[in-house]
Order: sequence, then structure tokens, then C-alpha cells
Amino acid sequence: MTPTPRLEIRGWRKLVSRGLDLLYPPACVLCRENLSDGRALCDACDADLPRLAEPFCQSCGEPFPGEIDGPFACPNCSKLKFAFEFARPAMVRDERTLEIIHRLKYGRELHLAKDLGRLAAEAFADPRLAPALAGNWLLVPVPLHRKRFQHRHFNQAEEISRVLSAHTGLPVVRVLSRIRATEHQTALTRSQRLENLRGAFVITAAGRRQMEQSPAGVVLVDDVLTTGSTVDECAKILRRAGFQKVVAVTVMRG
Repeated sequence: MTPTPRLEIRGWRKLVSRGLDLLYPPACVLCRENLSDGRALCDACDADLPRLAEPFCQSCGEPFPGEIDGPFACPNCSKLKFAFEFARPAMVRDERTLEIIHRLKYGRELHLAKDLGRLAAEAFADPRLAPALAGNWLLVPVPLHRKRFQHRHFNQAEEISRVLSAHTGLPVVRVLSRIRATEHQTALTRSQRLENLRGAFVITAAGRRQMEQSPAGVVLVDDVLTTGSTVDECAKILRRAGFQKVVAVTVMRG
């Protein structure tokens, strides 16, 4: 049987990857141990990164260092009403995970998206995400404004979404566009973040078409969830456009 062009391309990519591994052996992004096959994390460092485990807030994924019976909302979320159903980070805040995210975003180390997306995919073990898998919901990366995109040349949320798609089978669609440049959110309070994001996002033409075809729900994807203000603003726009449910998946809880 003659191989298809796509299979031939994949075969060449594997050969090129192995050749590059021989010439320039890759190393673990954290401990510098030699690796192969395009990996960025060794098994030991991967296993040592702390995953989000119960008990945690069912709204924002904030971990709780104690024993709680049954689902609960943290004190912050119990006072808030979000446009999204829930946010599910895969990892708790850890300086090593944050370093990998920062090296992807600011160091432009695009190969790190492969491991960050794989870690984010672990969130789909949460049974609350079963409807998204069963319903083939869209993966919607939180968009960058064009000025920031031109500076960075990529959107980290979109790179992570592509890897998530490979693990879950869910399609990635640019449903949202960021039409207004905003200040960095890091030093802002939650109320300042909400004001900063107001009017920043709109539905794309592709998003409207997808909503008409499959309005049941979407999965917002981002690298870090801190106050939830960004995904909440995105969720408001998605709900107004007609999507019935919005959930969020992130690599880490900030």
C-alpha cells in the first residue's frame, strides 16, 4: 500500500526530530536531564509537579488544605456570580509550573506548549467535563489583542488548545477576538481587572457560525486562572451570543 502524503510528512518529521535530538540533545526544562522525542519534562519532574486534587472550590478551582465533605465554593466565589459554569485548572500554583508557562509566553519557547497542553488535558478527568467530551464542544482559546500578538508572534492559549485538541479530540475554533488592548492584569484588583476588560472581546464570524451549528457549550482555554475575571468576561460574550454553557480549563490556578 502506498503511504499517503500526510503519513509521509509525519514520518519525515519524526526522522528530523530524532536527527535533531542526536545533534542537540534536549534537556528537561527544570532539571536539565537529557531527554528525547521532543519532550520538555523528564518523568521525575513531571510527577513532582503538584496537580489539583480535592478538596477544591467547585467554581474557581482554588485548592483547600483541609478536609471537606462534598462540593463547596470558596469564600470569594460564594459572593460572586460568574458567567461560566466552573473553571477547572489542572495544576495548583507552583513556581516550577509558572516558570514553564513564563518561558513559553515571554521566552517564546514554543516547544513547551506540548507539555503544558498535556498537563492541561489532565483536567478532563473531572467528571463535570464529560458533557464537553461527549458533545464535542469547541475549545476556545482566550485571544490576544493584535498588538500583543504582533509582539509575541503567537497566542499561548491557542498553542495550548492545539495540544488539548490532540488529547481530547475536541476542535479548536477562534470564536473570540480581542478588539481592545488592555493593561497587564497582574497588579490589578479584581474590580480593576473587570473594568480593564470591559468591551475587550467580541464574537468572530466563525464563532457565530459555530454557535448556530452547536450551541450546547464551549470550553474556554487559558494558561493561568487568577481571579477569573478574564474568563468571566469571555464567558459573558459567549453566553450573549447564544452558547448555552461555558466552562474553563487552564493549566494552572494562579
